[in-house]
Amino acid sequence: MINNFFYWCVNVLEIIGNVTGMGYELANIVIFVILQPALILSFFLLWRKEVNKNK
Repeated sequence: MINNFFYWCVNVLEIIGNVTGMGYELANIVIFVILQPALILSFFLLWRKEVNKNK
C-alpha cells in the first residue's frame, strides 16, 4: 500500500513536470524546496499577526 502511494505521488510529479515543461526533478524542487516552506512560513507569520492583534 505504501509503495502504491509512493509511485502514485511520483506519477503526479512526472505529470506536473511534463505539463509545465519543467521535468520531474525541477517540479520536485519547486514544490518541496520552495513552495512548501514558503507556505509554512506565510501561515506562521499570519498566525503570529493574528495572535498579536488579539492581545
